[in-house]
Amino acid sequence: MEIEHSFIATNGLRLHVVQAGPTDGPPVLLLHGFPEFWRGWEKQIEPLAKAGYRVIVPDQRGYNLSDKPRGVRAYGVDRLAADVLGLADALGYQKLNLVGHDWGAVVAWAFALWHPERLYKLGILNVPHPAVMLRFLKRDREQLRRSWYVFFFQLPWLPEAVFRAGNFRGGARMLRGSGKLHTFTSQDVAAYKQAWSQPGALTGMINWYRALFRHRPQLPRDLRVHVPTLMLWGQQDIALSHRMAQPSIDLCDDGQLVFFENASHWVQHDEAEAVTRQLLDFLRPDG
Repeated sequence: MEIEHSFIATNGLRLHVVQAGPTDGPPVLLLHGFPEFWRGWEKQIEPLAKAGYRVIVPDQRGYNLSDKPRGVRAYGVDRLAADVLGLADALGYQKLNLVGHDWGAVVAWAFALWHPERLYKLGILNVPHPAVMLRFLKRDREQLRRSWYVFFFQLPWLPEAVFRAGNFRGGARMLRGSGKLHTFTSQDVAAYKQAWSQPGALTGMINWYRALFRHRPQLPRDLRVHVPTLMLWGQQDIALSHRMAQPSIDLCDDGQLVFFENASHWVQHDEAEAVTRQLLDFLRPDG
């Protein structure tokens, strides 16, 4: 299967975008999280494309080959959601299907709240609704403990130094330590290291966390998600408690929640075939 690479102008910058599948197929935009890049969806791209979807997978701003604007403010969630809006406009889509994992899911939630008229369906992997996340961080000691790294990432330069140390040994340990034993192969880690080594990438990636504290987005008054929503959640996530999943889906008018008991935070890697099946069933017009 042919995978197309291009650079697309959106929201004042250029994103490196991978596309596959028929150009007239229903669009499915996949958003990766930290510390991945488009390859985070590698196991889903081909099956979705073969099923007739036009699959669109950007390196989000600050990552891999996409532009890496300077300054923390450039990585606020409002800017990240505007990137998605601009990408849809640049590709000529009035509406699309949007699926996000980790930080990509944060952006997907925000987009669904701010621009529901631009979505057919919403897929979320292992990240709660932003209102639920905020509530748990304020009131739940267990989740606060799990989120220690978010506070560490607020420090200047030190997170980058730890991540980069020993030819990105720190980053690889972080990645592999949060997944199952064989979630990431040596070839995967080598590809990630190449992406992390792009000039400005580490600071761009970590600035997403810094911006969350310094430039918190203003959520709309209506916190309900009005488009059909599928949430997939690996229950062995060491960073985010699965107890946040049900309250999140309760904020969706038409929501489905599927747990993967033995999967980690990296559910689309651990349960690639099952996750892809769930997405294909959900994305069908009658799904």
